[in-house]
Amino acid sequence: MAYTIGVDYGSNSVRSIVVRCADGAEAGASVYNYPSGEMGILLDANDHNLARQHPGDYVAGLESTIKEAIARASKADLDFSPDKVIGIGVDSTGSSPIPVDSQNAALAMQDAFKGNLASECWLWKDHTSVEEAARITELCREFRPQYLAKCGNTYSSEWFWAKLWHCLNVAPDVFDAAYSWVELCDWVPSLLGGVSDPKAVRHGICAAGHKAFYADDWGGLPDKEFLSMLDPKLADLRDRLYEKAYDASEKAGELCGEWSKRLGLPEGIAIAMGEFDVHYGAIGAGVDEGTLVKVIGTSTCDCGVVKANKEIADIPGICGIVKGAILPGYYGIEAGQSAVGDIFAWFVNHVCKGDDDTHVRLTKEADAYAPGGVGLLALDWNNGNRTILVDPLLAGVLLGQTLHTTQAEIYRALIEATAFGARMILERIEEYGVPVNRVVCAGGIAEKNPMLMQIYADITGREMLISGSSQTCALGSAVSAAVLAGSEKGGHADFETAQAKMTRLKDVSYKPNPEAQAVYNELFVLYTKIHDAFGGVNIEDLGGIMKDLLAIKERART
Repeated sequence: MAYTIGVDYGSNSVRSIVVRCADGAEAGASVYNYPSGEMGILLDANDHNLARQHPGDYVAGLESTIKEAIARASKADLDFSPDKVIGIGVDSTGSSPIPVDSQNAALAMQDAFKGNLASECWLWKDHTSVEEAARITELCREFRPQYLAKCGNTYSSEWFWAKLWHCLNVAPDVFDAAYSWVELCDWVPSLLGGVSDPKAVRHGICAAGHKAFYADDWGGLPDKEFLSMLDPKLADLRDRLYEKAYDASEKAGELCGEWSKRLGLPEGIAIAMGEFDVHYGAIGAGVDEGTLVKVIGTSTCDCGVVKANKEIADIPGICGIVKGAILPGYYGIEAGQSAVGDIFAWFVNHVCKGDDDTHVRLTKEADAYAPGGVGLLALDWNNGNRTILVDPLLAGVLLGQTLHTTQAEIYRALIEATAFGARMILERIEEYGVPVNRVVCAGGIAEKNPMLMQIYADITGREMLISGSSQTCALGSAVSAAVLAGSEKGGHADFETAQAKMTRLKDVSYKPNPEAQAVYNELFVLYTKIHDAFGGVNIEDLGGIMKDLLAIKERART
């Protein structure tokens, strides 16, 4: 009986699970909340775009969660023992690059950089590099349009090169001290493998392709001529990054002696190639061609795959089309929303000054309204728009309030806004020929909020299926580790077999209600108008929207 371990680095915590390779059953799990900053995020009161994390939290959480998950598995599963673990897989948020020295040690963990926010991990939701991202987009459109074509025609401030360039512009001392930069999803596997040379780190195609303009079509990373257009120091850095990136059919390494002793696991077991959380989450949810996987959390990421032997069109406004980014032998397609759970948390915690009980109360009250009954329409841009406008400088909008508008009505309108945003993404990728025959949702919100899932089904017109694991991203990492370990050691020969054995769906699903869907189709027309108008796509007369909302509200309530 063989087992693998999946490690999932989220925005506020890291979790590890021990998984049985034969059937994907979870034998033990552990969660470690990052202790630094506010809910694990280092902030700057003078810059709301800044979001960093301390790499020391990642290291402490890695050891803590794996050891605790092993201990719990030892108690819960009589067949388990640590010597039966055959591999480890790691996923993380992204793009979350870490500046490191020539020994692959994070600068922020050194005394010289203590408290220096620029030396920390630049978390995915850090939007300080808006100007740099805009300039990269501008230069690409003129000189390297092929780079942009594969990432939706706009480079984002959430991504690798924009963040590094911004560091160079605002904290040149940190940039100069950094020998190299490594994505979190690549750095942790390199630690487990004992890699002490940044140039020896094996980088995954997932992060490289989606966030760093990597493609074999043009020889890997952006050429030095283009990088020199940004800054010659970025061109010099290219030599200290990497020449080749790998898909999940390759190992990131093998467990080194130091971490073998620290974790109590066999030395030399396989370490899977790192991927972003939602990409391994797609594998953990059973992704295949025709399936769209939505991992709904603080933000939402949508992932799909298309077989690599097919032609696939470039899709404006998405986060990228990268061969091998999710499953080997497939193009990986990524899109998403910059805030979903974060919007609900903002409203409950900062506006209502509430807590978890407030979420429960508002959910119950909001569920009592019929579609259209709140008379409100919102835009889900409180943290900018990731897809399809790719603009971090956009902000949230709420239309239709009266002197009688309640907290519950606003709460429902915010949920509906995220569902309308999800529909915009779905329709965009289908418009460009990507088949979506089923939608599988994962994450705590998908599992715990039936009202939200029914709204998503009604607004998108799609049945919402739910992933069978409560730790879908970590499960996907464990699946990858089982494939990399191989069937001869109790793992699996390929991803198709591993997914069939180790992943499943819950019995529950949410189907569209035709009457609700009809009302939401009306509201979606209005949503599209304000989306395009405030997004700068199509400025048109919005004067009738408030009256339309009132009319729909009146009809819904009578």
